[in-house]
Amino acid sequence: MYIIVGIGNPGRQYENTKHNIGFICLDFLSAAWNIPIQKIKHKALIGEGQHKGERVLLVKPQTFVNLSGESVGEIARFYKVPPENIIVIYDDVNFDAGRIRIRPKGSDGGHNGMKSLIYHLHSDNFPRIRLGVGQKPENYDLADWVLSKFTDEEIKTLSKAVDLVPDMVEEIMEQGVQSAMNRFNGKL
Repeated sequence: MYIIVGIGNPGRQYENTKHNIGFICLDFLSAAWNIPIQKIKHKALIGEGQHKGERVLLVKPQTFVNLSGESVGEIARFYKVPPENIIVIYDDVNFDAGRIRIRPKGSDGGHNGMKSLIYHLHSDNFPRIRLGVGQKPENYDLADWVLSKFTDEEIKTLSKAVDLVPDMVEEIMEQGVQSAMNRFNGKL
């Protein structure tokens, strides 16, 4: 069983903001794999289904980004899923919009949502797909930047990366993280 998590903030005011790229990717994955995300369980919106014979949970924590681990930790314990079968998709302000970076594990990199996940999973050993949302301009506060809406140009660029999400997740599940890194890292 795999848990695929998209990190984001609930609520209309946060739709199409940089911090919500994880939610955007999960909505796309949900449509591509025909797994509706409509149940509310474990402080999250969840879609349960199968993909190529593998049981999957699509998870959009509703605890806000900085507390994502509360929901994901609870889900992992309930379903008895090890961290290495939890794939997390989230925003990265250190990369240009649309740049992809997949890693098998690692630190939180200053991302509070990842910090919460590592804390509540008691591990940093889970695959992650980071999507660049553009580097913060000098005159912006970081919180204001990640909560800002995408420009039309950013949407065009990011849509190419979002289109690849089903392939990236599938590659991790079927061939492993290293294969996905070789195939997708650095794409823009």
